[in-house]
Amino acid sequence: MMNMDIDEEPFQSTSTRPQRATRVIAPVDEAHPFDVESYISNYSGRTAIDRLTNIVQTCPSIAPEAFQLAVQHIHQSRNPGLYQNLLSAYENAANSLDLPAPLPNPMEVAPLNMEWADETTAKNNAERSKLEVELRTYSNNMIKESIRMAHRDLGFFYRSVGEYSGALRHFAKIREYCTTSQHILDMCLSILELLLEQRHYSHISTYVFKAEAALEAAQNSSNTGNGGNGDSTGVPTPSVTTGKKKSSLERQQVQSKLELATALSHLGQASYEKAAQSFLRIGPAKELGDWIGTVVSPGDIAVYGTLCALSALPRSALRSQLLHNAVFNVYIEQEPYMRELIEAYMGSNFKTVLELLNRYSTRHLIDIHLAPHINELIDQIRNWAVVLYFQPFSTIKLDRMSKAFGWTVEEVEKNVVQLIQNGSIQGRVDSQNKILYAKKTDYRADLFARATKAATDIQATNRKLLLRMKLQQADLVIKSPKGTTSSAMMEMMAEARMT
Repeated sequence: MMNMDIDEEPFQSTSTRPQRATRVIAPVDEAHPFDVESYISNYSGRTAIDRLTNIVQTCPSIAPEAFQLAVQHIHQSRNPGLYQNLLSAYENAANSLDLPAPLPNPMEVAPLNMEWADETTAKNNAERSKLEVELRTYSNNMIKESIRMAHRDLGFFYRSVGEYSGALRHFAKIREYCTTSQHILDMCLSILELLLEQRHYSHISTYVFKAEAALEAAQNSSNTGNGGNGDSTGVPTPSVTTGKKKSSLERQQVQSKLELATALSHLGQASYEKAAQSFLRIGPAKELGDWIGTVVSPGDIAVYGTLCALSALPRSALRSQLLHNAVFNVYIEQEPYMRELIEAYMGSNFKTVLELLNRYSTRHLIDIHLAPHINELIDQIRNWAVVLYFQPFSTIKLDRMSKAFGWTVEEVEKNVVQLIQNGSIQGRVDSQNKILYAKKTDYRADLFARATKAATDIQATNRKLLLRMKLQQADLVIKSPKGTTSSAMMEMMAEARMT
């Protein structure tokens, strides 16, 4: 059985959650279309409420509609306290200076059903008491499996009512009563859901590693258990074959969830290349099971994976890993504009790329996982586009680049100068004539320098070989005693040098 320590520190405070430095107001108009009802229909549970709360704060123009939808979802939950968080977000939206008209009173938009709140609170208290009594009873009777399940039920209960520190405490206690690798794996997945829900990205990789180890142990245990089953000829029986197929399917489902958790962790920590690789390895949506809708939607995977890939991967990798990825293409179908974005980028139609990113900026800014990183991702995509556009040219007028990107000449010059300064473009700008010149490379001198270096390296190697041959001829080589290994001989020589 594997040993595993659970770190309860992540849930002591939510202050480590990534936040945008300044509040961003996302527009919703003809130039930036967004249908909140269609968007939120892809989610359920706490993530739907969190996303609607973020929309209320980020898009004041549609705050009343999002507020009303959020209250509906709160009434379907077990946590009346979420209404207070929603009210705070609505008040922040109402204080925006650029609103054409004041927002209506939240109590008039969608008041909280106080009767439901009181009933839900009473039911929560009754269930908490019941579960705690069951846990004490099982603990007194020393029924190990029952104690494990009691802690699991309490963990799920505390998570449903929004008490995440209590949920983690009980999930951590499960480890003491796990008797199989499958139990450990289930515990890791439960903790990962908590981490993703609270967006504690830095701790996710630890539990992914532990879950992978438990998954491997569970797989080995399953194979060992089925190893001797078969008929007298050694051919596996149908039940064994079915069991192996089921085990393989379960492994793929868990692996897809771990890939998703890893991808979101990398995205949350601004490791966009690693995030892209992980998003592109995620299996079909059916393998993610109940994480679809409660953690992310298929459209989210398409948006996250595409933007991370465009910002970090070269064209050759995009072609092989993105365009030719049959599984990921199914996700892209959920967000058709992502297909347009990829085709425009691969076709060097960079003006269309930037227009699409601007048109759907609201969709990106309201996303709870993507919003803190969207500006940096767009900057990197734009920088890649400028570098790729300039690659075939030795000289090019900035006026021509401005038409290709839809920028002013001054914006083009500013971006090009930044890329030259950070080394992305090897060239110089003629500010007077507004021309970009590529840095001229003397290929003949470069070839001569590389040949000279190679000759020097060969000469040095030959000298060392000749010296060794002379030492061997003069019998000046120390030979290891019989029965002594080379590593032991090296240790003896090191000790001799130290003395």
